[in-house]
Amino acid sequence: MIRNLLVTLFLLPVILFSQNKYTLSGYARDASNGEELIGVNVYVKELKAGASTNLYGYYSITLPAGSYQVEYQYIGFETVIKSIDLTKDMSVSVELSESQTQLQEVEVTSERIDKNVTSVEMSVAKLDVKEIQKVPQLLGETDIIRTLTLLPGITTVGEGANGFNVRGGAADQNLILLDEAPVYNSSHLFGFFSIFNADAVKDVKVYKGGIPAQYGGRLSSVIDVRQKEGNSKKYAFNGGIGLLSSRLLVEGPIIKDKSSFMVAGRRSYADIFLALSDDPDINQNILYFYDLNMKVNYRLGDKDRLFLSGYFGRDVFEVNDLFGFDWGNATTSLRWNHLFSDKLFSNFTFVYSDYTYSLGTPEDDEFSFRLTSRIQDYHLKGSFNYYLNDKNRLDYGFEGIYYRFSPGEITGFTNIKLQNEYAIEPSLYISHEAKINQRLTVLYGLRYSSFYKIGPQLVQIYENSDFPQEDRLIDTLNYKSFDLIKGFDGLQGLEPRISVNYLINEQSSLKASFNRTRQYIHLISNTTSPTPIDLYRPSGTYIDPATVYQYTMGYFRNFSQNTYEASVELYYKDFLNLVDYRPGADLIFNEFIETEILSGIGRAYGAEFLLRKQTGKLTGWLSYTLSRSELKVDGATADRQINQGDWYASNWDKLHDFSIVLNYQLTKKWDISANFIYQTGRPITAPSGKFEFEEITVPIYDGRNNFRIPDYHRMDLSANYTPERKPGKRFYSSWSFGIYNVYARRNAYSIYFQSVANDPDVSDFSTQFFDTQAVRLSIFATAIPFATWNFNF
Repeated sequence: MIRNLLVTLFLLPVILFSQNKYTLSGYARDASNGEELIGVNVYVKELKAGASTNLYGYYSITLPAGSYQVEYQYIGFETVIKSIDLTKDMSVSVELSESQTQLQEVEVTSERIDKNVTSVEMSVAKLDVKEIQKVPQLLGETDIIRTLTLLPGITTVGEGANGFNVRGGAADQNLILLDEAPVYNSSHLFGFFSIFNADAVKDVKVYKGGIPAQYGGRLSSVIDVRQKEGNSKKYAFNGGIGLLSSRLLVEGPIIKDKSSFMVAGRRSYADIFLALSDDPDINQNILYFYDLNMKVNYRLGDKDRLFLSGYFGRDVFEVNDLFGFDWGNATTSLRWNHLFSDKLFSNFTFVYSDYTYSLGTPEDDEFSFRLTSRIQDYHLKGSFNYYLNDKNRLDYGFEGIYYRFSPGEITGFTNIKLQNEYAIEPSLYISHEAKINQRLTVLYGLRYSSFYKIGPQLVQIYENSDFPQEDRLIDTLNYKSFDLIKGFDGLQGLEPRISVNYLINEQSSLKASFNRTRQYIHLISNTTSPTPIDLYRPSGTYIDPATVYQYTMGYFRNFSQNTYEASVELYYKDFLNLVDYRPGADLIFNEFIETEILSGIGRAYGAEFLLRKQTGKLTGWLSYTLSRSELKVDGATADRQINQGDWYASNWDKLHDFSIVLNYQLTKKWDISANFIYQTGRPITAPSGKFEFEEITVPIYDGRNNFRIPDYHRMDLSANYTPERKPGKRFYSSWSFGIYNVYARRNAYSIYFQSVANDPDVSDFSTQFFDTQAVRLSIFATAIPFATWNFNF
């Protein structure tokens, strides 16, 4: 009965689909380079109906027979209007040119679209790469992730922190995709910069809530980054030279308008400058990173297209021939687009992702060693977009993931290897977007996921499986290859999603959403922010999948003919089965991690405010987030509790988070930009007392995250100079100048505590008294200027 009800629910639009209708479909592309454009609005004035291009620039809309004026709209591009006499199914592809009148605010108001009001999507942020490139950044490095943290609901624990946090979630709860391949560490140089080379990026979209059914495996957000396909019309080069790194991108047609390629590289050169120092404590250090992005695509015909893309990045850090470590991501994506019909678009993808790190000492050291760790996964998935008519669309698909976890192996003066872990994660999804009437749109769907931990592996059995302890070991089970160790399926694998948009009028709407998501792999860490050497471990015998329920509602309003976008969103999240570490936990190179962790719950709630202007001489946004993020571990006994079983603030809890980002076009050649950020200081755990034992001062802690570092605030400024391009001249360049942390604020990254003699003149430590002193650690304590030269050919 339930199966029949579901089939009827999703196929109702097909039953009601009337005859005498025809399909208009095609692609929207950038006229300058042939790149498909994502999210182009296709609008039919006569019917007040529309559609948007999908992730591959494809659109399909079914309409009654007739003559129409069809508008193709995209912010920053000239609107294209096509006269269509629809008497049969038609394929119409269009090319859009960049707007030449963006500075003349009055002239382009008619081209603006109100998608943020009319779309059923909410809790979504989308930034244009050109917009990101104008935001002042540390050392002038265009940074996609750091720019996202200037939007409401997205933050980090501080400067130099790996990862980011979305709506009260941990850093490992973000699904970061690069051409559909998962990225496990999105940072370079310990979190100062992201791995995404903006020159190679085509589109960035963030889902903070209302997550579509096609995405799964993480609790808090999805960051979907798409690389450029490559210029299919002509060869082009662009790059830049900055204080930290240099970069170069090469793209062009293999077969004009049919096949193209893109290759982009970036490398920092701090190690080169370190070697120039006369100080041996400096010139023997090595610190650098590099990235390589590649992509090739080929149109097999009108209905088929292949994409092959890859990424390889690495960080290397060595200190005075004493020790060193390196880490990095490698991904490969092979995709095949196929049109089964004008209404049915499909994409099949194979993905390989590999994250590794290693640390150790030089090989000529007497006790030389090398510790390596790795996580690999293989994905096979298919997705389908079925455009029923102008009011209904079905999306459905499948995905299978095979994981291989290598927690650690030591080679050198001793050889030790932790056992590998293996898992399989299959999933299915279906969703239906239905425009009920001119005011009400609903997007509802269901994702079903399961997870199977498989052998080979040795699994220890304890007296109390709810609280494993090393001294309570009673047995060890030996599982062979592909033996099922633990499965998670059944009704708990259901992940419903629903979003609703009620259009109050042409300028405003109310939206609401709900989603339940599951996460089967967990980052095991006891640091403030993730580090490159933290490990992911799969759910299994002693670790349950984490789950979140998120409820969101919001009000969206546009002003002055869609010149200004404003929104207010409220959210509440319930987390279940979150992994936290026991007090004093030893997580490094620990094979049986279950004896060091606890399971708890969490909650996050808040309000997000955004005011944004995307066109005209003055652009930018103002964002403010008022939020709380709290955790609770309340076991049956004191040793199974954290903070006596009471709620405590998470490491990334910040009550206030305010950002303002502005860019002003002074002349055709000059524009200036400014950022200002203010955030409540994050929680830390401070000692509440101390005692002395054998002349050693020992701190006493009675609560986790019971204190806060000082509030954070910072201002950045930049100016961009772009000389006017001369007709017929292909080479042109631009300069960016700026200052990071303009007024030299000494923001605290952390506070640590040390014992200080209260009488420095007393040399006898047996009679000396010590005070506990709080010491502030600041990453940047001065203003940092930058200059970058960018070029195009």
